[in-house]
Amino acid sequence: MDRKRSVGQGAALLVVLGLTGALVGAMPAAAAGDGTARDAATPAATLEWGTCPDDVEDPQALSQCATVPVPLDYGDPDGERIEIMISRLPSFNPEQRRGILLLNPGGPGGSGLSQPAFLAGQGMPNSVLDAYDLIGMDTRGVGRSAPINCGITADQGYYGAVPPYAVDEAAVAEQARIAQGVAEQCAANDDEGRLRHLSTANTARDLDSIRAALGEEKASFLGYSYGSALGAAYASMFPDTADRVVLDSNIGDTHLDYEGIRRYGLGMEETFPDFANWAAARHDSYELGSTPEEVRETYFDIAERLDENPVDGVNGHLFRLATFATLYREATYGTMAQSWQSLSAGDPAPEAFRRAAADDSAPFDNSWSAFLAVTCNDAEWPEDVETYQRGVAEDREAYPLFGAAAANIMPCAYWQEPLEEPVEIESDGPTNVLIVQNQRDPATPSRGGELLDEKFGDRSRLVSVDGSGHGVYVLGDNPCALNVTTRFLVHGDLPEKNITCAADGTVG
Repeated sequence: MDRKRSVGQGAALLVVLGLTGALVGAMPAAAAGDGTARDAATPAATLEWGTCPDDVEDPQALSQCATVPVPLDYGDPDGERIEIMISRLPSFNPEQRRGILLLNPGGPGGSGLSQPAFLAGQGMPNSVLDAYDLIGMDTRGVGRSAPINCGITADQGYYGAVPPYAVDEAAVAEQARIAQGVAEQCAANDDEGRLRHLSTANTARDLDSIRAALGEEKASFLGYSYGSALGAAYASMFPDTADRVVLDSNIGDTHLDYEGIRRYGLGMEETFPDFANWAAARHDSYELGSTPEEVRETYFDIAERLDENPVDGVNGHLFRLATFATLYREATYGTMAQSWQSLSAGDPAPEAFRRAAADDSAPFDNSWSAFLAVTCNDAEWPEDVETYQRGVAEDREAYPLFGAAAANIMPCAYWQEPLEEPVEIESDGPTNVLIVQNQRDPATPSRGGELLDEKFGDRSRLVSVDGSGHGVYVLGDNPCALNVTTRFLVHGDLPEKNITCAADGTVG
């Protein structure tokens, strides 16, 4: 078998390694500004647009870029300022333009400057491209917006958003040592004192500053994955200036905490059967099992064998993590099945796995660092190792595919105390929040969408999609979800009640 063909799996693995896939000064909420209308920035179009940096992907070269100065600390508006780089894909039909649509790709830590062109290229309906200027951005701390870096290298054994699978209590204790080192390293590298001001609350405040800088009275929003948390915070803090808000693939609140991370285990359990059914139907080709149950057993066999005897540096952790990443898109099922076939046969590890295991560079240092800063600054995390050891033991039983990874300890256990409380979801406000959610999603399981809908109350409607993978609107292929979301963004038509979109695109 030509193992060079396995390079596609490397892309999925690197995505999850990099992005999976992140509070303002200690003062009373009233003094800091809770984001309500009285704190909304005054519209004033003052930006100078120009050519975007070369690494902003836009095949048609239609995007423009600019920078927006914002306070590092909104509690000290006259103090240090940082610049947020934004991109704009202007309305394709200015006569149909109704405003701006702020975008966020997730993370936290994901660069969003290319997102307007990406969504347009993925088939975003022309009616949406006519109705809005699409606004992408690198959020504070990311990419070209006052980036932070902890200096993370591969030899530290740290893999971004998802800790390694812990086979026992000793493995959790060992990961605690690594996590503590990363937290201390981040603090030591924070020479400019910016780290503690990376938070969802401050990023939501940045969104409203961007709205004002663009001269708009209101701004609509579309966010995926962690972007659902940012959008929920924006709609809660700025109910009078947030227009139409779409939250896609939802983490369940305005922040990602320990319980949210642990839901990765639930998400993989709910989504893995789609891959197992796919592989079982192709048993004659990949020989991974003729039934979904046999495919599941193959997974455990490979993982446990690699736990005991890694192949070319590829251990059970990398195997489980790569499988988790594969569940984001059915398009990657084939390359994963190919990789499983090699590992089952005792062949050398596929090329993409070997690269990931041997790479001593840190291509995702910035995104990993931003993920930690936002995630750890947003909420308090348990500080004792025993809590994580108990969580790992519980989730190894409840979610055996991945639970003992998702429940493992993170650097947040050793982080500084948050500067403010997490943003509370505000149920008192306009009915302008559409929540779209696949029923089977490895990173943001359906429970996250349900939780957000419960917290928003009458302000929101939930569109539950009988689909699999991470990302619904434009990124998925369900016509019902596409149509409902497009009607909302273009015409403001929100369903009268929560709906289910069947797999065939009908309303269930």
